[in-house]
Amino acid sequence: MLDEKYLNLLAEKYDCEEKVATEIINLEAILDLPKGTEHFVSDLHGEYQAFQHVLRNGSGNVKVKIRDLFEGEMPEEELNEFATLVYYPEEKLQLIKSEFTSKTKLREWYVETIERLLKLVAYASSKYTRSKLRKALPNQFSYIIEELLYKTDEFTNKKEYYEKMVEQIIALNQTDKLIIGLAYTTQRLVVDHLHVVGDIYDRGPDPHKIVDTLIDYHSVDVQWGNHDALWLGAYAGSKVCLANIVRICARYNNLDIIEDAYGINLRPLVNLAEKYYEDNPVFRPKRISDEPLTDQEQLQITKIHQAISIIQFKLESPIIKRRACFDMEDRLLLEKVDYTNEEVTLNGVTYKLENTCFATVNPERPEELLEEEAQVMDKLLFSIQHSEKLARHMNFLMKKGSLYTRYNGNLLIHGCIPLEENGDMKEMEIEGKTYAGRELLDVFEHYLRYAFAHPEETDDFATDMVWYLWTGENSSLFGKREMTTFERYFIKEKETHKERKNPYYHLREDEGMCRKMLAEFDLNPDYGRIINGHTPVKEIDGENPIKANGKMIVIDGGFSKAYQSTTGIAGYTLLYNSFGMQLVAHQHFSSKKEVLSNETDVLSVKRLVDEELERKKVRETNIGEKLLEEIADLRNLRKHRYMK
Repeated sequence: MLDEKYLNLLAEKYDCEEKVATEIINLEAILDLPKGTEHFVSDLHGEYQAFQHVLRNGSGNVKVKIRDLFEGEMPEEELNEFATLVYYPEEKLQLIKSEFTSKTKLREWYVETIERLLKLVAYASSKYTRSKLRKALPNQFSYIIEELLYKTDEFTNKKEYYEKMVEQIIALNQTDKLIIGLAYTTQRLVVDHLHVVGDIYDRGPDPHKIVDTLIDYHSVDVQWGNHDALWLGAYAGSKVCLANIVRICARYNNLDIIEDAYGINLRPLVNLAEKYYEDNPVFRPKRISDEPLTDQEQLQITKIHQAISIIQFKLESPIIKRRACFDMEDRLLLEKVDYTNEEVTLNGVTYKLENTCFATVNPERPEELLEEEAQVMDKLLFSIQHSEKLARHMNFLMKKGSLYTRYNGNLLIHGCIPLEENGDMKEMEIEGKTYAGRELLDVFEHYLRYAFAHPEETDDFATDMVWYLWTGENSSLFGKREMTTFERYFIKEKETHKERKNPYYHLREDEGMCRKMLAEFDLNPDYGRIINGHTPVKEIDGENPIKANGKMIVIDGGFSKAYQSTTGIAGYTLLYNSFGMQLVAHQHFSSKKEVLSNETDVLSVKRLVDEELERKKVRETNIGEKLLEEIADLRNLRKHRYMK
């Protein structure tokens, strides 16, 4: 029997048998609706405009529904114009209206467009309850839209009523607002739930805008990527994570994210950089932005890049020394440098160092921060932990995020499940206990959440563990033996730059291995799939994102412009509706302006991952499990309170 206290609370909401019965009827009926469409995106890396376009067109789902309804009725050019209106209603409306010279023609277009949008909303909402549709409608027009949506006046008694309603919408200059509202309602209805499989941050210019969008999105979860964990770690008090995010922003010419988006004062760092550093070719910012830098701006960023990189290398050393379980002694690189001859010995081989910038390094105690460097980091940490906007964004990522998610039978994970070469789950000893597989990921997440909840503890084990998630061999987010940042800056020999991947990345090609990993997370290997991000799929070289006979799907295809020359595309997304899964490949997104003028969707191909033999219903989903629990509680309430 249910706990008496819970029964009493339930009885307050359902205070008579009729209310209980009505809710049971409602929930039982919902279980037999088709499951909603899930939309998977990954590795957005600050590319807000491209992400917005994918979100607005539902990875082509909006266009599919428009074709279903209007193909044969509308020519291709008109279909594309209508689709673009749904994606960008405010901007496209103005362009369309500017082409009309007659008010009568514009009025006719308004009437026809409202009718088409109402049909589209009705079609897109056909597998939802009216209650769910009502929540998706713009509040100011919900009554009017519902009346127009459900007009089944076979006796023509209300024909004039409907015509008058549309006439008054136009007469009162509410048409544009209504069209915009219907367009956004369509966007919301074509995707029931959004999964972001990691790496919102770094490289691209606008990760903060992506997070703002996600905060307002109707249903979303996030699987943290290594770059997201880095930002969470910085906010949680890890100075080495903080140094990393500033270094990456400098490298990709994105310091505006730190200064303008989040209000972090970089002036102390600028002063330090100006004092100790000069121009250095290898530290010049990568040119991702189309906006030109002046020579002075480039020089300043180059100096900042060097200053924060050296601080980062210094901050890593004490963590490696105090955490023997990290097994990273070979990364104490500042101690391996011969500062007189500017050489470093790695694995028994001596390499000449180039583009060095060791002005603040004491060869006797290379990990020691100058007093000025320590003050810079203290001020940066204070500033980052007192940024209201960053606090809002990081709290959202903690609330909606996790290292992995088990959702509707699938495993969503950004990076990897650390494996041995023989396929065994790789073990790691943490504070005297050994963990592997799912248990290891759960322990990682525990420490990240603890660090975030205790930002005042800056050198504790939990905070160090967040940095390990960024760069450690057994990290599920990193998945490599070592991060060769130092080598890439200072050693020209390419063999030192190589980062050896965990065996996971070739074992995931094997169906049996994927089945084993699904079972490790208590998922059915016959039906489940692993959905991965993190490693760009090199489609240009013929790599297939669908692996292991469909058990593994990798959806990092290169949203980040920095990767697109390597991948040959601009990202993959995945759709999973009641009929099965479809993988969508995207071409390079240049600008919203081009979409508005050329009415292109930048979608290249949809690949069928699978097809359900029977249409999947709500009862077979995570939501269905919760509804079944609610129904069981209501049946117990009815039995023990109203049927005595």
